[in-house]
Amino acid sequence: MVRFLAAVALLVGLAMVLYDTDAGNVLSMALYVTLCALTWRAAASAPAGRDRALWRLVALAPTLWCLGDGVEMLQRYLWSVPPVGIADAFWLGGYPVLAAALVGMARRRAPGRLRGAALDALTMTASAALACWQFLIEPVLGLGYGVLQSVVPALYPVGDVTLLAALLFVALSPGRRGAPTGLLIAAITLYLAVDLGYNLLPYVAGPDLVDRLGPLIMFGNALLAAAARHPGRAELTTPEPAERRLHPARVVLLGLALMAAPALTVARTGLNGAGLVALAVTALCVAFVLARFTFAVREQERAEERMRWQAHHDPLTGLANRAVLTDRLEALTDNGSPAAVLYLDLDGFKAVNDGHGHEAGDAVLRAVAARLLTLVRGGDLVARLGGDEFVVLAPGLDAAGASALAARVVDQVARPVPIGPATFAVGASVGVAVLSGTGGADALRAADTAMYQAKRRGRGRWVVAGADAARDESAGEYETAWHPRAEPDHLAPAPAGGR
Repeated sequence: MVRFLAAVALLVGLAMVLYDTDAGNVLSMALYVTLCALTWRAAASAPAGRDRALWRLVALAPTLWCLGDGVEMLQRYLWSVPPVGIADAFWLGGYPVLAAALVGMARRRAPGRLRGAALDALTMTASAALACWQFLIEPVLGLGYGVLQSVVPALYPVGDVTLLAALLFVALSPGRRGAPTGLLIAAITLYLAVDLGYNLLPYVAGPDLVDRLGPLIMFGNALLAAAARHPGRAELTTPEPAERRLHPARVVLLGLALMAAPALTVARTGLNGAGLVALAVTALCVAFVLARFTFAVREQERAEERMRWQAHHDPLTGLANRAVLTDRLEALTDNGSPAAVLYLDLDGFKAVNDGHGHEAGDAVLRAVAARLLTLVRGGDLVARLGGDEFVVLAPGLDAAGASALAARVVDQVARPVPIGPATFAVGASVGVAVLSGTGGADALRAADTAMYQAKRRGRGRWVVAGADAARDESAGEYETAWHPRAEPDHLAPAPAGGR
């Protein structure tokens, strides 16, 4: 991709040097047609349906501009180039076509979530439209030319404003910002910069230099072709999660947009002292309003982050909750991935909680949670289901690995827990099940049943559920591998049959 863009850049530079020569015209048209063909080929390889239709619109825009250049070239060689002609129809037609493609991409990548991006984009576009009217459109309409010679040149800034609005829709919409998005934004930005140069450079440079800007459009076409051919182009049309944070650049752009109208008004009426003071005060007010707006948004973002965290975590231990565990089990089941499920219940916790208060019980639960986190791998999940029940989900772990992990869990949980001047101790009864070809709920139920067996066999041990545990809990057909462990003398015994 880099070599492709570098080669096109060299050819574009050569076309600028040879501009308005026969060799330059041939080179420009050959390069233009080649880039259009590459974009059409990339569009044809897009997935059938709306994605392909959008990429075809992207390919159609430079094709229309290429046809406009071809018509103008023929007129130059065969007749003369009129002030307004059929070439303008092709050139102007490319703007709404490309804008429609960009808006379609923004809607695809953020379905139903474009309201904020649309409002911000329209705010910035309105300011740009005011500037275009004041400096580019109104002066042309006031020259007194005929209808076509006045209206058609004025339509080019309108096309630029339309393209700018569509570009902002894509740039501000939620979604990934990978290389394809960057290439697309760079292409549209280059188009707008060239058009702006056509309007502003005549005031400071000669017509020969201004005319040589034309071939730069082809480098924009190369950027479009590169975006269409990029392996990750699906990011432009694939729905992505909504953005959670307000980007500071958006606030700055909104501030500039809000200041555009006052600044243009002062520039038009004259840069006198009163106008400059009014402009400065307006800028301060805008800055204060945007600062207050940013603070409010940041507070809302922090509140939403807390709510999202609370929805997926146990508030006491910080471990994942049952909802997260269920989602992970369903995902592993859907993927057919093996995993080990360890269901553990603390032995003697009730005696600690009842005899020493809930603060001591909470401290023991937090200590157990911290120890479990030190025993698992990076991709494993430790969840608290409530009370003194915990689950460890270890993807990719077989029965042997799960048994070794269960043994470490039993040993680590049994270590005394120092809390201030006192020391407490609990044990763990662990049931182990392997998720392989069975549902996640079945594996969890099998591990729960195996944990009950560990309770009945004396606590402070682990039991592996057999393959039939989830389907026939009453049959007692379990392949067990358990390590008897004497309860420490200081471990408060739980009531018979209790957890």
